[in-house]
Amino acid sequence: MNVLLIGGGGREHALAWALSASPLLTKLYAAPGNAGIAELAECVALNVADHGAVQRFVADKSIAFVVIGPEAPLVGGLSDALAAAGIKHFGPSQAASQLEGSKGFTKDLCREANIPTGAYGRFKDAASATAYLAAQPVPIVVKADGLAAGKGVVVATTRAEAEAAVDACFAGAFGAAGAEVVIEEFLEGEEASFFALCDGTTALALATAQDHKRVGDDDTGPNTGGMGAYSPAPVMTPQLVSRTMDEIIRPTVAAMAARGTPFKGVLFAGLMITKDGPKLIEYNVRFGDPETQVLMMRLTSDLLAAMLATAEGTLDRASVTWRDDAALTVVLAAKGYPGTPEKGTEIRGLDVARSLAGVQIFHAGTRRDGDRLLADGGRVLNVTALGATVGEAQERAYHAIAKIDWPGGFCRSDIGWRAVLREKAGG
Repeated sequence: MNVLLIGGGGREHALAWALSASPLLTKLYAAPGNAGIAELAECVALNVADHGAVQRFVADKSIAFVVIGPEAPLVGGLSDALAAAGIKHFGPSQAASQLEGSKGFTKDLCREANIPTGAYGRFKDAASATAYLAAQPVPIVVKADGLAAGKGVVVATTRAEAEAAVDACFAGAFGAAGAEVVIEEFLEGEEASFFALCDGTTALALATAQDHKRVGDDDTGPNTGGMGAYSPAPVMTPQLVSRTMDEIIRPTVAAMAARGTPFKGVLFAGLMITKDGPKLIEYNVRFGDPETQVLMMRLTSDLLAAMLATAEGTLDRASVTWRDDAALTVVLAAKGYPGTPEKGTEIRGLDVARSLAGVQIFHAGTRRDGDRLLADGGRVLNVTALGATVGEAQERAYHAIAKIDWPGGFCRSDIGWRAVLREKAGG
């Protein structure tokens, strides 16, 4: 079958790489894609916010299945437009995408379904938010309610910092996303990323992962979209995976179905593993980035078949299989990220780096200029490797990075440090 993949980041390159291995695939299109995806798919300039244009393109190219990568088209209702046209697709409806599109919606759902999460309040004006803050301990978390490209969250260590974050939201720092503010209890523990395919009724757990949000070594500096990740996450024991499915994922699927807005797609739960067990920090309604890169490296079954089962409501008869090997990815970002990244710098040496055993390089923000490969974003490359342990995967990834000639880029040098410490300690 012909497949259209929506998106153009590192997540989508990893998905394209996995989809291209499916015996079910005839031809893969990507909109807009990137320089790496172009090696696997025909990249097309398509305004995905123009749902009619997407519908016409699908008809013109006899596309049987559309895979939606990023959150914005989902929150914008692209799935609904495809469904209305009878086009099979992977990704939740606009109503179900509120799980990511509105943090307050998710917190309310958790309260109604008794899903473990931090205490919270929702506010539509600064005065009431500030009054609530006065009675809360610090640290505390202030979030813009809507989509803010990963930038609308402040972990405030002082009340003054929290009040400033509230004021920034209502002053328009995050546009419409900050019209409402959610203030949450600060949860202590270790974070993990948990993914499950959901077809509206059935949920199928995928592999676990852990990412690194801070830009600098030792988890310092501002938060980013993610500077690296690894899988599996040792903190997610089989018991914790079972509890997460029973206490968080399945109740969410049931609650969404009961509301008449069944969730169909991939549910990405950001978890905090506390002394009391797993608690939900937030939901995303698409695959994570850069977690997808390590998940796809470990996946041994057919991604396209699993996505089709999700869309067709047959997940109860589906399964996924994984390598025992660990996978680790390191993000190479352009200097200036996460502020204003330097674009247009040339990258050399990728052919040598990706020729190393167990290494794949996924493009996140690149473009071609003739024979030259140029940086065209903040997070630019995901250097990804397999290994018998996280430590071995880490060693291979950084060995590959050493082969890349890109003075305009930088990376963290300690991706996977928690897992490597556990391995050295013997468990």
